[in-house]
Amino acid sequence: MKEFFRLLKREFKLFIGNSTLRTVFFLAPVFYATLLGFVYKSGKVENTPVLVIDRDNTPLSSQLTDMLDDNKSISIIKYVQEPLSIKDEVIRHEAAAVVIIPSRFEAEMLQKKYPELNVYVNTGNVLTANFASKALQLTIGTFSAGASIKALQKAGMPATKAATQYEPFKANYITLFNTTGNYLIFMWPAMLAVVLQQVILLAMAVSFAAEFERGSFVKEYLKMKKWAFPTMLIKVIPIWVFSILIVGVYYFMHMIFRVPMPEGILNFILLTAVFVGSASFLGVFISILIPDALKATQILMVIASPAFIISGFTWPLSAMPAFVQFIANIIPLTPFLQAFKILLIQKGSVELTFPYLKHLSILLLVYAVLGWIALKIKLWFIFKNAAPKEVENAREY
Repeated sequence: MKEFFRLLKREFKLFIGNSTLRTVFFLAPVFYATLLGFVYKSGKVENTPVLVIDRDNTPLSSQLTDMLDDNKSISIIKYVQEPLSIKDEVIRHEAAAVVIIPSRFEAEMLQKKYPELNVYVNTGNVLTANFASKALQLTIGTFSAGASIKALQKAGMPATKAATQYEPFKANYITLFNTTGNYLIFMWPAMLAVVLQQVILLAMAVSFAAEFERGSFVKEYLKMKKWAFPTMLIKVIPIWVFSILIVGVYYFMHMIFRVPMPEGILNFILLTAVFVGSASFLGVFISILIPDALKATQILMVIASPAFIISGFTWPLSAMPAFVQFIANIIPLTPFLQAFKILLIQKGSVELTFPYLKHLSILLLVYAVLGWIALKIKLWFIFKNAAPKEVENAREY
């Protein structure tokens, strides 16, 4: 036990003294959290350019254009004369949509001939396209309803009856969870969890690679050569402690960028602890399989991006092929993000996160066993191939 605490104290000193580990583990998460907070600070896309080509140029078409321009989500660029190439204008202005008001628009509306209004949505960027589409549908729908009610009133129908004639029933659309549609609240848990998993894996790779390159395992871990699991814990515990500190920094940034706090703080801390543990043991397993720091880092960087893509956070897991779902479910990030989304975005009850906590616990046990086996074999080879003089010096040490 005395040797365990000596090596654990040494590991904390090595961790803090390693400039690469300090940069990766402390600066990277803070940098990404700050970047994310400032980039998505507004939470919503506003003043998205929308082109309006008015082929009618009448009071009614101008009224429609003015109503569109009053919507804060979009910014109208009006064309009285049709441009040579609409597509080129869309690209030039980075427009999310084009509204074409046909000629004789006002005349045909007054004659109840139901003119067609064409709206072309630029889906080159799905996010801005969705925001623009919603804004246009809302404004054009309001304009259409107003015009229909006015026509009925002109025919002699009372205003109240005209409104009910046009709209025989009301549909109330009530948003749940992220009620303001704030993109920062949606992306915050995802990106911070991705960064946390990545720095844990990279820290484990750097930590083990440094020991292998220095050849210090023989000198430092001679008394622990038969105890692979405690040796693994010596490497994991500092990562776990510093990860919890990073989560504390994230909590502070929640207040700065006004991101809601997760429901069930104690359950969230437990989830985070199990997530960090499972990611750490996965890092141990990969680091022992690939002892070279550069190669391990390259492989872990390749793993990081797909891990988020297949996590089911932005695209449903059920819509992915079966083999992709299998890969996603063996990555700690997947169940953690699902649980985090319930606690932070959906404000669900703690009980709903229990299946994901169970999933993470299973991954923790599996990777702990795999890491233990891999480290046990690695230690056996290290001490078997060590020169007798090295072993003798280690005993004297």
